[in-house]
Amino acid sequence: MATQTSLPIPVPRPPRRAGTATAGAAGAPAGNVLVGTASWTDRSLLDSGWYPDGVATPAERLAFYAARFPLVEVDATYYHPPSVRTAEAWRDRTPPGFTFNVKAFSLLTGHPTRARSLHKDLRLRLGDPDGTLYLRDVGPEIAEEVWSRFRGALAPLHEAGKLGAVLLQFPPWFPAGEGNRRRVLECVRRCAPMRACVEFRNRTWMEEGERERTLGFLAEHGVPYVGVDMPQGHPSSIPPVLAATADLAVVRFHGHSEKWTSKKIEERFAYLYSEVELEHWAARLRELSGRAGTVHVLMNNCCRDNAQRNATRLTDLLRASP
Repeated sequence: MATQTSLPIPVPRPPRRAGTATAGAAGAPAGNVLVGTASWTDRSLLDSGWYPDGVATPAERLAFYAARFPLVEVDATYYHPPSVRTAEAWRDRTPPGFTFNVKAFSLLTGHPTRARSLHKDLRLRLGDPDGTLYLRDVGPEIAEEVWSRFRGALAPLHEAGKLGAVLLQFPPWFPAGEGNRRRVLECVRRCAPMRACVEFRNRTWMEEGERERTLGFLAEHGVPYVGVDMPQGHPSSIPPVLAATADLAVVRFHGHSEKWTSKKIEERFAYLYSEVELEHWAARLRELSGRAGTVHVLMNNCCRDNAQRNATRLTDLLRASP
């Protein structure tokens, strides 16, 4: 299993090392493990009753969430690039020590991207296309501008020490290979000075013959690997391997919905982890926390308040650990 190594790629750290939360007891980490969810605003959560009466504005919801968890993942940035103003609001609405992980804009990691989600001026430079675009469709100059604006938008979080990592999630058609390893490093470098972590959705990266090579490659360059728990037997399925390839380790829990291929988010992530499952994972996370400086755990079973309920219980189990 790969372990932490030196960092040949120069990625400056934020003023506070990601994860050293100083929030109150309710939102404090469990040792060096920060547990949170991949959403605080989706419709099914708002309809679930998790937020009490009187907590109705974006500012109130984020403050309520941040008082209970030290970490959150922002997935909306996958669909639309963030703005400086939004990042400033996130920064100002959360307590010192709170940590955001931010998912990279879809265009940057090779996913199909709605043309209408691009910045308007960049879209107009492309002739105002409609439909779907890939990175190859926009050309190197606009691609570089998208990267630059993405980094710039996250600067307020980074400078405040509240940006944990940029999540680079690569698509199911991105298999293991020398060319794609170079692509991974290119994306990591383009995120600098922000730190990036890597999640694969193509099983070849974690197959028996390739697993050690993948983890060794990430460890060699000090890039955190994102372990996942997810339904198996699909083209995008990755086995639940946990690894510390840097001082930060990340684990995302997608659940085990029988409707994983559904286009409806509420069906795809409609899963509530049982007590037995959470106890099993608490033991694995304790072991991982002994090999990494900080562990980020994100519950992405975002259907109603499933993620919040599971994150709360998992935190309790980790705090009760010997």
